[in-house]
Amino acid sequence: MESIIEQLNANLKIVYRQSLDADKKLDDLQQQGHGKFKALFPADAGFNFEAKRFKPYVLDVAADVESLSSDGLDEEKLKSTVLKLQKLLQLLSTFK
Repeated sequence: MESIIEQLNANLKIVYRQSLDADKKLDDLQQQGHGKFKALFPADAGFNFEAKRFKPYVLDVAADVESLSSDGLDEEKLKSTVLKLQKLLQLLSTFK
């Protein structure tokens, strides 16, 4: 279980750094009059909220990883967390 949590945390560090860059790009686009959208992910993406920036989504996944670390490995929670992380990575890859 330790190695799973370590891998999730390593990926979170990567996602966090990329999200800061992507959020800056989104801010620039919005200042130029672009980026007229309600949320980065659709309601059925597994997140419990909608946001126009990446950082809140990264913090949500980080909270899930922390919960897995402290509460024990719940297979459904792990699956949900990995899927959220994967969706973040996929969307962030479009901002490179």
